[in-house]
Amino acid sequence: MRIVLIHPNYHSGGAEIAGNWPPAWVAYLAGALKKHGYNDLRFIDAMSNDIDDQTLAQLLAEEDSPDIIGCTCITPSIYKAQDTLQMAKKLHPNAVTMLGGTHSTFMFKQVLTEAPWIDYIVRGEGEEILVNMVKAIEEGRLERDRHRIRGIAFHNGTEVVATPAHEPIKNLDSLSPDWSVLEWDKYIYVPTGQRVAIPNFARGCPFTCSFCSQWKFWRSYRARTPKNFVDEIETLVKDHDVGFFILADEEPTINREKFIALCEELIERDLGITWGINTRVTDILRDEDVLPLYRKAGLVHVSLGTEASAQLNLELFRKETTVAQNKKAIKLLRDNGMVAEAQFIIGLDNETPESIEDTFKWAMDWECDMANWIMYTPWPFSDLFEDLADKVEVRDYARYNFVTPIMKPENMTRSEVLNGVMKNYRRFYMRRSLLSYPWIKDSFKRKYMMGCLKAALKSGFERRFYDLGRINYWGQKDVDFKFDESRVLSEDELVQLNARREKVSSIYHDPSVHAKVAACGGGPEPPAGVAKPTVRVEAADDEAWMDPAVILGEERIDEFFDPRGFARQRMRAKRQSARLITMSDEELDRETQPTS
Repeated sequence: MRIVLIHPNYHSGGAEIAGNWPPAWVAYLAGALKKHGYNDLRFIDAMSNDIDDQTLAQLLAEEDSPDIIGCTCITPSIYKAQDTLQMAKKLHPNAVTMLGGTHSTFMFKQVLTEAPWIDYIVRGEGEEILVNMVKAIEEGRLERDRHRIRGIAFHNGTEVVATPAHEPIKNLDSLSPDWSVLEWDKYIYVPTGQRVAIPNFARGCPFTCSFCSQWKFWRSYRARTPKNFVDEIETLVKDHDVGFFILADEEPTINREKFIALCEELIERDLGITWGINTRVTDILRDEDVLPLYRKAGLVHVSLGTEASAQLNLELFRKETTVAQNKKAIKLLRDNGMVAEAQFIIGLDNETPESIEDTFKWAMDWECDMANWIMYTPWPFSDLFEDLADKVEVRDYARYNFVTPIMKPENMTRSEVLNGVMKNYRRFYMRRSLLSYPWIKDSFKRKYMMGCLKAALKSGFERRFYDLGRINYWGQKDVDFKFDESRVLSEDELVQLNARREKVSSIYHDPSVHAKVAACGGGPEPPAGVAKPTVRVEAADDEAWMDPAVILGEERIDEFFDPRGFARQRMRAKRQSARLITMSDEELDRETQPTS
């Protein structure tokens, strides 16, 4: 079995200004494949190597009859991923093309409609699903058994079929990533000049922030044992010369006991590595007594989801924090020698010039070491999108990158939003570069902050910062964001689209609606003469007995679209099953007798 995996060449000038990030997804997938004996694998990192389409086509043409060609995607890279697999299908028509990642997990119907050359979509965590797919292909039974393989979506005539979700991987210690598939000399963290890795300590998040979809994608929170995780860090250090790592976790400090144990394990092994995380304000407040331990373990950079300076927006985001807590958490981090970075979400429909100015004032008042202004990105599969969909006329997902103002506030233009954010960046980092960073007493932190400043200046000079080079931005009043106009809806089109579009929360109340439900979002209609496919979320035949919908006789709830609804359905099914088990034969006959 010859398998080719590709990371699409997408850039936006966001987080990558600090360096090239190693695509951890391929290491975990490659490890799972090789664990089951599938060693004939090639990885092409088109993003880190900035491989253009012509060169990528040449690389793919060199492949000798690959059996599988797979790609990943997040929302802004979806079009590039679709184009990449189209190229692969033209060159190798007999290869099975697969797409995984967050966007395709939720938007499978739209993706398969727009890109019919994609044979299968892997929905959710891919390690076990991909192995199941490869086995089916190798044994020549994929066409026969694909309805029984959980966690995939595919065309079946005019239907788009989504099989039930594969269970989340229960034991993350069973993961065996193969980091050797990466070109490690390409992944340098600019602030320290060292190789960087982004491993998983935990997956999932118990919080349900309205603007986020990660809690839906992972569905349950699970963590590895600290020893197992530090074993992986030690491999990265000794085998691949990694000097800095960033936890890929949404909220790595949720499990206080395990996070403390992780730090203690790192201290005991003394690997000489430093690292960073993104976490919640409330966890830092909770862990005030052990913050010195965190710093001793090498944790030097903490990015906090402060999100907003106004309490109203914090409540809108369901952050469960307050402005006062944000300020205190930043002070605690600074007092313990760690870099405190504040994140602000900008660009909702209620944004004003005054609210953007307020974020700058708060950043200065809080005395955070770094501040990052993130453009609100209305993920079409997030809860907040439900309330804002009628205001989101830009459905050009390539620009859903945290640096492009997708939403147009009621009282501002998008250009005014961008200008306000750029003004904040200029003032904040000018003051930090002149009055703060050079005078930090802690020599490590001083060097680190000057390295962060170097990364920002480098990306600004190269016109990569905030995607400014692509839009030719020089501070002008009116900015052309170069949206794909075919994906920008008029007011009438927006009204029509949202009239057709059922909300996720109400999809499953009406069986007639469920059979026709479309993925969230917009995008172009299918080509003329191509029928719109209907969607069917089905159960695997040999596992129907354990399916909640079968037990209850209800329409099936898609676990990714509505995880809370699915959980409620599952609990009802468990109660129903328990009740049926305790019934006598006579009671069971009466219960199951059809009613007239």
